[in-house]
Amino acid sequence: MSSNEQLRFTVGEKARLTLLVARMAKRGLADDRQFGGRIDQSDLQRKVERIENQARKRAAQARTSKNGK
Repeated sequence: MSSNEQLRFTVGEKARLTLLVARMAKRGLADDRQFGGRIDQSDLQRKVERIENQARKRAAQARTSKNGK
């Protein structure tokens, strides 16, 4: 998939992504940044990547089924 191509998310994926972004923002606000940013958001970032990978896989399947007919 080219970097310019946008992913198409389902309504459920959009809702999950919105929730994860909100949780990331909340964690970011909770970080006092006095000691170099101690808040770890890698767990939420992995969840976002997992959702993006699902969308990529679905797009690839749609392209192959479209080309196969």
